[in-house]
Amino acid sequence: MRKKIEIIPAIDIIEGKCVRLSQGDYSRKKVYNENPLEVAKMFENAGIRRIHLVDLDGAKAKHIVNYKVLETIATKTELVIDFGGGLKSDNDLKIAFNSGAAMVTGGSIAVKEKETFLLWLENYGKEKIILGADAKDGKIAVSGWLEATELSVIDFIEGFSKKGVEKVISTDISRDGMLSGPSFDLYHEIMNLLPDVEIIASGGIATMDDILKLDEMGVPGVITGKAIYENKISLKEIENFISS
Repeated sequence: MRKKIEIIPAIDIIEGKCVRLSQGDYSRKKVYNENPLEVAKMFENAGIRRIHLVDLDGAKAKHIVNYKVLETIATKTELVIDFGGGLKSDNDLKIAFNSGAAMVTGGSIAVKEKETFLLWLENYGKEKIILGADAKDGKIAVSGWLEATELSVIDFIEGFSKKGVEKVISTDISRDGMLSGPSFDLYHEIMNLLPDVEIIASGGIATMDDILKLDEMGVPGVITGKAIYENKISLKEIENFISS
């Protein structure tokens, strides 16, 4: 029996608060909750087992900032936490894992300091290191999406797949926080060309139907944020999907 898609809510942190940006724009920030732990517990109570925790202050500062939020959620819930944002050095990684991250996501570092990222992969293993492949018009974008590159998303993922990467989160920036539906074509292409990669779709999820369509496509995981916070997808719907 085919495994169901895993729904992974995003908790984005600025100044210790749970926020969402639109298209990665820090000036288009909306605070949803002053207490990220409260949000994490709400997700856990709905049967969710994994969250995607993003340190947006860290992404801007280029080093880990909100590790205390990570530590609090890790110690007060049973959630599996995938942590990203601002991980640029071995020390950042140590802090993240010591604070309770089960996995970390590296995007900009994989573009700008490929050897460092590959060392992390070697030292921590493919279960703990996720490649962040954030896309804008089919090209990779880095530094909290503030910089575009000329690297094709497919070529980028394929290159790291050959080096042992198995888990990839690919966010379509143009859709992120816009509730306009995910990049079905992009994920279809990645899965067709790179069947060994465990792709997690992210960006643009607007309704439960989007998740069901990704599930039908065989996408292993999906990250959703704004749709939950704006009540476009209810926790009850997620709970029913998980338990069905």
